[in-house]
Amino acid sequence: QVQLVESGGGLVQPGGSLRLSCADPTTHHILNAMGWYRRAPGKERELVAAITSGINTKYGDSVKGRFTISRDKNTVYLQMNSLKPEDTAVYYCIEYGSSWYELSPGYDYWGQGTQVTVSS
Repeated sequence: QVQLVESGGGLVQPGGSLRLSCADPTTHHILNAMGWYRRAPGKERELVAAITSGINTKYGDSVKGRFTISRDKNTVYLQMNSLKPEDTAVYYCIEYGSSWYELSPGYDYWGQGTQVTVSS
C-alpha cells in the first residue's frame, strides 16, 4: 500500500499563488502517471492536472494558463498562480495505476487531501 505524502495547501488571497507537492516515498512507481484532482463543497471531483513520467501533461479547462504541473521522478508539483475563490477545494494527489493518466479503480493511489482556500 502506497501512502502519498502531500503538502503545501493553505489560505491565500485572490490573485495569489500556492505550490502543492506530493511524493511517493517508495519510488516503486516512477513510471506511473501522477496528478491532482480537487473537490469543492457541493461539487463533483474534477481533474486539475496530470503528468506522465515523460513530458505529457493534461489540464482541466478551468485552470489552463494559471496552473502548472511538473514532476521530479516520484514527486509531483502543482504551481497555482492567479488563484480565484472558485479554486477553493480539497486537492487530492493521485498516482495512477499505469503510465497514462487514466483512472484505474483499485490500482490508483490517492493522497489524503490538502485544503486550498482562496479568500480575502
